[in-house]
Amino acid sequence: MDIELVDVERAPLGLLRVTIDRLGGVRIEDCEQASKQLSRVFEVENVDYKRLEVGSPGIDRPLKKIADFVRFANERIEIRLREPVNNRKVFAGILRVPENAVANEITPDLVFSLEMDPETKSGEVEVLNFSFDSIDRAKLDPVIDFKGKKR
Repeated sequence: MDIELVDVERAPLGLLRVTIDRLGGVRIEDCEQASKQLSRVFEVENVDYKRLEVGSPGIDRPLKKIADFVRFANERIEIRLREPVNNRKVFAGILRVPENAVANEITPDLVFSLEMDPETKSGEVEVLNFSFDSIDRAKLDPVIDFKGKKR
């Protein structure tokens, strides 16, 4: 179906929540098609659920696999590390991936970098290097401008 499975969650009251994604974004038709297909499979496999919810990951999509980091290179992300660095665990900035990295051949010990927003008036960009294994959780962190263009 050319759809990527991002997450599966069992919620209270029998809700089964499935999050999907695809290049170019998820359309309502994709959710509908995935829901129909999953309903058939779950019936055959006798999967117990009361309600199925299929949706997109949204603008703050979680990054769960190493391939996600390659796909979203040069995008703004937020990460939470397992161990603190300079008494901090949460960092946000632009994800940088080594140029020689190929999605299918990346190992968990590959070092990514995060160009963080300048916190000082000098405007120096601070860089945090990290590996996939050192991450507790990660997600896209887009900057949204609701003001629009001035007329």
